[in-house]
Amino acid sequence: MAKLVSKTYGEALFDAAVEDGCVDKLLEDAVFVREAFRDNEDLGKLLNNPKIAREEKAKVVSGIFKDNVSDDMQGLLQLMVVKQRHNDITGALEYFTDRVREYKNIGRAYVTTAQPLSEEQKKAVTDKLLATTKYVEFEMNYNVDKSIIGGIIIRIGDRVFDSSIKSQLDNLTKQLKKIQLGD
Repeated sequence: MAKLVSKTYGEALFDAAVEDGCVDKLLEDAVFVREAFRDNEDLGKLLNNPKIAREEKAKVVSGIFKDNVSDDMQGLLQLMVVKQRHNDITGALEYFTDRVREYKNIGRAYVTTAQPLSEEQKKAVTDKLLATTKYVEFEMNYNVDKSIIGGIIIRIGDRVFDSSIKSQLDNLTKQLKKIQLGD
């Protein structure tokens, strides 16, 4: 249910952003609000306090964000607080951010290697991804995992390219087990 709520509000914000031509501004607002919620646990505690009236919570949220975000973002926050959907705010903003990335053809890639990549290697990976996908830009996330032994694993959305030595050894092991069982 929470994902449906986040999707509904996030999609409404995205539609409004495209219609009003303020996608970039609302994206900045979304990043700001998500960071504010992440960095301030007391805000979440206040919004979850059943002894505080919804209207009072809405005033607090308005006071915190009024000089830092657009009226559209203020409206979304107010609506979600009054409708008691405050626990879904970060989810809705995350959904919105993902939709904006999709709209602007910005991919998000997660790259895992056994050793840290040099800047030159990172650029080569990014260039290859730009050349072989529909995306015009990438947000790259690098991770080092020595257990893959060597090679590279790239995840973009639900697609995975795995050329790690660990994966190749696992596949070889499965093939050898099939051969042994066949005798």
